Amino acid sequence: MNLAHWVHDRATASPDTVAVRQGDVALTYADLDAASAAFAARLRGLGVGPGDRVALVAPNVVAFPVAYYAILRLGAVVVPMNPLLKAGEVAYTWEDCGARVAVVFALFAETARSAAETTGTQVVVVGPDDAGAPDDAADAADVDLGIFERDASDTAVILYTSGTTGRPKGAELSFANLRSNTLACVETLFLNGPDDVLFGGLPLFHSFGQTCALNASVAGGSTLTLLPKFDPREALEVVARDGVTVFLGVPTMYMALLAVVQKDAAMAAKAGSVRFGVSGGSSLPVEVLRGVEEAFGMRLLEGYGLSETSPVASFNHPDRPSKPGSVGIAIRGVELALGRPPQEDDGDGTDRGSVDLLDEDPDAIGEILVRGDNVMLGYWGDPGATAEAVRGGWFHTGDLARRDADGFFFIVDRVKDLIIRNGFNVYPREVEEVLYAHPAVAEAAVVGVPDPLRGEEVGALVQLREGAEATEEELRDFVAQRIAAFKYPRVIRFGAVPKGPTGKILKREIHLTA
Repeated sequence: MNLAHWVHDRATASPDTVAVRQGDVALTYADLDAASAAFAARLRGLGVGPGDRVALVAPNVVAFPVAYYAILRLGAVVVPMNPLLKAGEVAYTWEDCGARVAVVFALFAETARSAAETTGTQVVVVGPDDAGAPDDAADAADVDLGIFERDASDTAVILYTSGTTGRPKGAELSFANLRSNTLACVETLFLNGPDDVLFGGLPLFHSFGQTCALNASVAGGSTLTLLPKFDPREALEVVARDGVTVFLGVPTMYMALLAVVQKDAAMAAKAGSVRFGVSGGSSLPVEVLRGVEEAFGMRLLEGYGLSETSPVASFNHPDRPSKPGSVGIAIRGVELALGRPPQEDDGDGTDRGSVDLLDEDPDAIGEILVRGDNVMLGYWGDPGATAEAVRGGWFHTGDLARRDADGFFFIVDRVKDLIIRNGFNVYPREVEEVLYAHPAVAEAAVVGVPDPLRGEEVGALVQLREGAEATEEELRDFVAQRIAAFKYPRVIRFGAVPKGPTGKILKREIHLTA
């Protein structure tokens, strides 16, 4: 059940196939197996064993997969972390999970050592030279230490959520969770071994990049080509150089790629090897989907998931018709349903968000509920939060959606993002889709603005395309002509839209006033 077996098995079956590439550095599966075994021996020498939590703080460099599979090889638990966190944030996570050792890429060593002064965590600094196979006798003697067997229900990874409702919580993912979700990704993406090259621009410390890029690539025997920091022009150069066949990204990445080809149409040819693109992490505006498909001549497929679901729950499958604006249907091993939305509590004592499944009415909007092989064990050390999130056997996502007659799910919004204006529900995504249709709009985020008369007013933060012009009044009129009067934004401000490390728009950081 240990995921490290995938590396070893691939090293036996196809040792010379490139497993991971970063620029001019390439590790074959034989290299990755030997390097991860040697690094595991190094960690074992520090006392790391089964069940120990080991933090991994690194960008998308080859040292990440080496350390990741080394930790798993020992039966320890990987705690991947955003390397841009500050010392206080790092210390909180290490203290919360009880990390005894932290593997840290050299660029972030100072922050890590500062955090370790509080937690007592042992910091192991790695750099580019730690990426290759062992080359000295002491390391080579330990490469055959074996792979520690783990049970399906044992914790493999703890992923800390973004903390939109307070302190980050650690989602415990078991070996069974990750194995099932990874293999379902391999099947869904029709990965064809060494013939496929996956784009590794998604942060590997995030669930999307970790399962759908790193683990799926290794389990499928394909190649993962890494880009440490996403830049759209550089990304297209990497795609062309390495012959990327499956491009994995979030909506803001695709928006950036579109911006490049709008300036230089010839750049679109760089993506000629791509079979299809995959989008997840946040809602993909339909206008962006259509723009990417037209500009690059490839299919762009949207999926849905969360850290707590390993992460993939649904997808528009490449071998079937897809629907723009939809996150598709459930993947193998997963069941989706719609539950009574939490905001519909009428004060009669009904449990908000209780397991009250909606019928098949295609117009019904409910909270997405997930159950299956992919649902986390729980939140680390927080049984109360676990009990609130997983009720009646279903994980309550906090996302609102509708389901059409064909079973396709369409995300409407986050429960907490819902705007209630004069008693009417306004779903920000619907307003954002209209804003994205305006030729001057590059990015938009719609949020509620406190209003003493109406409760909330509809507000929008808009970032214009480079060189484009538009006034608040122009955008307000554009939206008002296309949706009901109670929905269009009365408050519009211009500026950069804040994003997290994966490119996801951070609405909690947007504070508009009337």
